[in-house]
Amino acid sequence: MGSIDKVEITNTENVSGSHLEEIQSQYTDEEYKLLRRKVDWHLLPLMFLCHGLQSVDKTCIGTEATFGLREDTGLVGQQFSWLTTIFYVTYMCFELPTIMLLQRYSMGRVLSIYIICWGVTVLSIGFAHNFTQLVVLRALQGLFECCISPGFILIVGQWYTTREHVARALAFQSGYAGVGLITDSTMYGIGTITYKHPTAEAWRYMSFFLGGFTVLAGVLCLLFLGTPSEVHWLSLDEKRMANARILDNNTGHDTTGMKQWKWEQARECLIDPTFWFAGLNGFIGSVPNGALSTFAAVLTTTFGFTNLQTLLLNIPKCVVSLIFLLSVAVLSTKKKNMRMWLMMVSAIPPLVGFLIIAILPNEPQHKWTKWGGSFMTITFVVGTFLAWSIIPSNVAGRTKRTVFSTFSFVGYCAGNMTGSQIFLAKDAPRYIPGTLACAGCLGAQMILIFVWRTVLVMRNKRRDERMKELDISEEERIKSGKELGEQDCTDFENPFFRYAT
Repeated sequence: MGSIDKVEITNTENVSGSHLEEIQSQYTDEEYKLLRRKVDWHLLPLMFLCHGLQSVDKTCIGTEATFGLREDTGLVGQQFSWLTTIFYVTYMCFELPTIMLLQRYSMGRVLSIYIICWGVTVLSIGFAHNFTQLVVLRALQGLFECCISPGFILIVGQWYTTREHVARALAFQSGYAGVGLITDSTMYGIGTITYKHPTAEAWRYMSFFLGGFTVLAGVLCLLFLGTPSEVHWLSLDEKRMANARILDNNTGHDTTGMKQWKWEQARECLIDPTFWFAGLNGFIGSVPNGALSTFAAVLTTTFGFTNLQTLLLNIPKCVVSLIFLLSVAVLSTKKKNMRMWLMMVSAIPPLVGFLIIAILPNEPQHKWTKWGGSFMTITFVVGTFLAWSIIPSNVAGRTKRTVFSTFSFVGYCAGNMTGSQIFLAKDAPRYIPGTLACAGCLGAQMILIFVWRTVLVMRNKRRDERMKELDISEEERIKSGKELGEQDCTDFENPFFRYAT
């Protein structure tokens, strides 16, 4: 950690960034606002839709299980849990190769192809008849879905300023709630088929619907998704303006460091404590996600609700989740350095919720209280989502950012795999050990985030003191930071870089 404080600051006049200032000064604030609005309208609705579909598609087997998937395909023991575990195994294994593809080739084109392929895979699940077919398809689904979250985070970093990262990231990440309103309502309609025609396997039609919807979204991405240098809906001048907007990030633009893999930046990750914090946070914050992705619907039916009631009860969850995430986005944008405090606070309600689920018995008089505990778990995603938004804000250097993102998502995958396996068949129907483990992970996550934030605050303080010692003004610091960012320097190599907390 001490290495970043020993960076030599030499001849700040050579890194004044005057030519960058000239580019930025060519455009007015009003022109930048108009461009940002245009980018928002072209990208955010599409990213909202695709990220929401990703969340729904990967968790749909939990809902489908309550409509007969396990019985119709002959699943026994832990085989159902393995359908989630194998998803995250391939998700993790193909994470780094996929991010390298995204960094080296057309980001929009690669993402679009992956989305179409995973849509076809989800649709194919509707034709599965046994565990072997299901596990192969879920493995393929994990392979294709691994690009979306890191890819969208990278796109946000190439279009928006550091202050805008949180709001835009949470805007598309809230898609799981917004899209969930549409898909849960539709699947409720599909599910009623079971009551009218008991022999109908409604879960298959749910896969057909979700897979077809995702393919359509992938086709739309081919037309509109990409970085400033890739999209066709900006003029050449607007593309220059888009790159000029983000110079203050000190991380370069969408082609900075694109063609060269820098091993020294990869090695730098190993001596950066925040690299390990990001990976560990990804793990412990995702154990509850893996558990709920697989067993949330199953748990709700054990409280005493039917499968159709479970789908309806998801709708208020989606509404409150959407409102909560958008509120966090607004608050973290208006109040500087609020992200990590919000991450900590958002872990408290789900911790209490899991304890309620574990402690109360499955008796009729407790079913609404237990559902209330389940309702409280909706805020846990903030700790993961905001951590992802920290990467484009706090990590400079294209290779370092790639490795950082990969390790964070490896932790995310490992946590989800663990979460899907801690709910053991022998612990049904209450799954007490699993729910208590989820509560423990959330408590540990709050402590970790506090330590992580303390490290970043101390770094900024030491760097500010160094600037005062060298009599470098804030204006000079900002100019020099832009220039070093354009040279693909890391946040360690750029002493003018400041961390967001």
